[in-house]
Amino acid sequence: MRAAFTPPVRRSVRVGALVALTLAFAPHLAAQDVASAEARKAYLGQLEEVHGKFLQLAEAFPADKYSWRPAPGVRSVGETFMHVATEYYLMPPMAFHATPSPTLGPGPGAFGKLEKDATKERVLQALKEGHTYTMQAVQGIAADSLGGTRTMFGHEFNGTQRWFLMAGDLHEHLGQLIAYARMNGIKPPWSKAD
Repeated sequence: MRAAFTPPVRRSVRVGALVALTLAFAPHLAAQDVASAEARKAYLGQLEEVHGKFLQLAEAFPADKYSWRPAPGVRSVGETFMHVATEYYLMPPMAFHATPSPTLGPGPGAFGKLEKDATKERVLQALKEGHTYTMQAVQGIAADSLGGTRTMFGHEFNGTQRWFLMAGDLHEHLGQLIAYARMNGIKPPWSKAD
């Protein structure tokens, strides 16, 4: 028997949970704020891995499934991929004051800008372009901007916590898209299980 589908938790609750989890590790991380070249290198490695999976999954979804959504008012497959592309552009400036990309304008409307055109072709292009921007932006962050604390989502985060927050959020969306794929009978290409 198939279990009833429960719509995903609201974004604000998920962000709050991610913030709370990151803050829970604060005492351990604050003592060794390793927001340095090594932390940057580890983050870039994580970014390469998760980005590769986003691209594989985006390719695996048929174009006609990009408008599928698990419930009314929840992002569609295409909108979720575009949300990831948007985060590629927003996270480095927000977390480390990297130079913003002209692809997105400032202000609260930035998140919705890319999501409006969520076709398969556009998603693949936006993911690749956003990833390129993020890689270049993160590599170009001045060493003195990697440490210290910054206020994000109403909380203070040290450099290490910001790396964890950015990587954790991308992995959350990967899990979301894996669930969308499975609900549509699509096997993630890297999965060995049926």
